[in-house]
Amino acid sequence: MHAIVDTDQGQHIEFNKLRKKLRHETGRAIADFNMIEAGDRVMVCLSGGKDSYTMLDLLLGLKAKAPIDFELVAVNLDQKQPDFPTHILPDYLARLGVPYHIIERDTYSVVKRVVPENKTMCGLCSRLRRGTLYGFAEQHGFTKIALGHHRDDILETLFLNMFHGGTLKAMPPWLKSDDGKNIVIRPLAYCREMDIERYAEYCDFPIIPCNLCGSQDHLQRQAIKSMLRDWQQRFPGRMENIFSAVQNVKASQLADRALYPFSGQQQADTPFMGAGMASDEDSAL
Repeated sequence: MHAIVDTDQGQHIEFNKLRKKLRHETGRAIADFNMIEAGDRVMVCLSGGKDSYTMLDLLLGLKAKAPIDFELVAVNLDQKQPDFPTHILPDYLARLGVPYHIIERDTYSVVKRVVPENKTMCGLCSRLRRGTLYGFAEQHGFTKIALGHHRDDILETLFLNMFHGGTLKAMPPWLKSDDGKNIVIRPLAYCREMDIERYAEYCDFPIIPCNLCGSQDHLQRQAIKSMLRDWQQRFPGRMENIFSAVQNVKASQLADRALYPFSGQQQADTPFMGAGMASDEDSAL
């Protein structure tokens, strides 16, 4: 009996420490990137996965103690996937007392019709989902769209773009859409996926698995995820250093001619940004 009590107490202490850590990191990201301001109507995109559940939970906790007033509304896109349990999210949100909307769009049929068999569906699926959410946010007067991408998602996207797209970009914590009509925020930008996984287990969120693209084990993102997790195990701290690099860009030390002038008088008159001298050597060595 005592062993059970001790175990429960230990788990409670660990949960409180983890929640405090995640709330701190989320609050810091919101402050660093000015994600939420007084009077904002934030559309919290809830997919039924661990990340979006955790984001909603943390935002609700921060809202209760925030010195400013803002509104949180959960929004789920029902893409009409077969066997999707439509009752889970409404039941969960009703118990929490969180206002919500369920958008019904049959993007599943479109993706299945357009994408060839055994090809990755995520690209088209995400574009259709993003367009639907952007339009809904504009129609209903939401000032911010909150997505549940975390630090690992940002780093995976960085390497996906480098390895398969030939471009150096990731996911910004704050982003204005191309048409300027929507602002996307990622409050979990500083949070590690392994912490979110543990938090979701503690909270016992009613997870809804994605049976459209989540079952495609050959996805390039899965390969990148495995590579990064292997690095983290063999070289502790590497992920932290890479994420720091995303926030510490020296444009003059790269090779984008559209971003930095490398020729003619312009170059001579323009000092290198953040560097006393140019060098091809790895400063870490």
